[in-house]
Amino acid sequence: MVAKLNFTADRVASFQCEDGKQQSIFWDAKAPGLGLRVTSAGARSYIFETRLNGKTIRITVGDVRTWTVGKAQAEATKYKAMTDQGIDPRQLRADQLAQAEAVRAEAKRQDLKLGDVWPLYLEARRARWGERHYQNHINLAAEGGQEKMRGKGETVAGPLAPLMKLLLSELSGAEIAEWLEREAATRATNAAQSYRILRAFIRWADDQPAYRGLVPQQSYSASSVRDVVPKSKAKDGDSLQREQLKDWFAAMRKIPNPTISAYLQGLLLNGPRREELAALRWEDVDFAWRSMTIRDKVEGTRTIPLTPYFASLLLELKRINNTPPTVRRMRTLEATGRAWAPSPWVFSSSTSESGHIAEPRIAHTDALAAAGLPHISLHGLRRSFGTLCEWVEVPSGVSAQIMGHKPSALAEKHYRRRPLDLLRKFHDQIEVWMLEQACIEFQPAPAGLRVVTAA
Repeated sequence: MVAKLNFTADRVASFQCEDGKQQSIFWDAKAPGLGLRVTSAGARSYIFETRLNGKTIRITVGDVRTWTVGKAQAEATKYKAMTDQGIDPRQLRADQLAQAEAVRAEAKRQDLKLGDVWPLYLEARRARWGERHYQNHINLAAEGGQEKMRGKGETVAGPLAPLMKLLLSELSGAEIAEWLEREAATRATNAAQSYRILRAFIRWADDQPAYRGLVPQQSYSASSVRDVVPKSKAKDGDSLQREQLKDWFAAMRKIPNPTISAYLQGLLLNGPRREELAALRWEDVDFAWRSMTIRDKVEGTRTIPLTPYFASLLLELKRINNTPPTVRRMRTLEATGRAWAPSPWVFSSSTSESGHIAEPRIAHTDALAAAGLPHISLHGLRRSFGTLCEWVEVPSGVSAQIMGHKPSALAEKHYRRRPLDLLRKFHDQIEVWMLEQACIEFQPAPAGLRVVTAA
């Protein structure tokens, strides 16, 4: 048994590791459990050792260069008093470290700004959004001051930009109301849209454990905020009239680009959001069972009927898409190390970064002008579908389900689940009526569900 010695500064400095050992431990006669560990490399540190609950425990007190003999003895005495009471000093230290870390983490959490979390929110939700919806979030929060890609000058800061510098805890109802009133004075529509986007973000943040409770309660629902939210107004005149269908269809069918022509007709015949139809893939189109799966920004996806005339437009696009390019084009691709393959997009584009149609508005505007028709936005074609459906007297819930609107009435929300074949019955009627008004002679496939396509 190793003899215990009263530790003094000189004695501690004189202890050496025994030859042939990795370390030697010397015990203090004054403070129970206090030892000095000396390694073969010359490192010296105080330790504490005792038994707790039938097991030996050892704790490193500290290096002799920072711990005096008296301080080490006092620490060992404290540990001994704790173990005599059944308390494990290691667990107590771990708890203290965890508490200190929790305090630091909470302080860091409280310092989070909207601009810190905004990119994380966008990335978390991107898979559920269309590309245009995602880009809109970026634009509304942009700082501005960048050189415009089109035209001269610099970009203007988005409505949400002033809020990006605020802490989440500073997004109070008073702060949001003041911001909203200021933005609504110069750009009411963008301000209202930004408010809805901010509201969605706050709800998301409150569902995340990392950000829960940081934004003050009722920040977006306070009466002071609701009072200054710009009211949404329907766009007057942005809809096709029945008597305009003949000229509109004639103008769209004359567009030399078959992809744009089919896309614009699809917006009117199906009433989707522009980005939903633009992002349609061939894998989402079922010609055999006459259906299309639309990536819905509200519900995720929805399946709608593929009407006969629109199916004929898509079959022509598929034929073009599956036709290999000329030999010269093939050689050019091979020379650059690229291989040709049909596009996965229904409305493909060789110039768009995404690979699908991105900006059909110019062709639409030019076609309207050539036909002498008033300007109608692409969203106006969606509005036109919902309005023109009333001429066919289909149930309002049918057109809403095809368009991807959330049910508004109690019966629609809880008791109407229209299967695809029932939607198809009404959707076919809508298309037939539109073609009749447009004086388009179209002979659909023989009666039956399947559409026979060429191999």
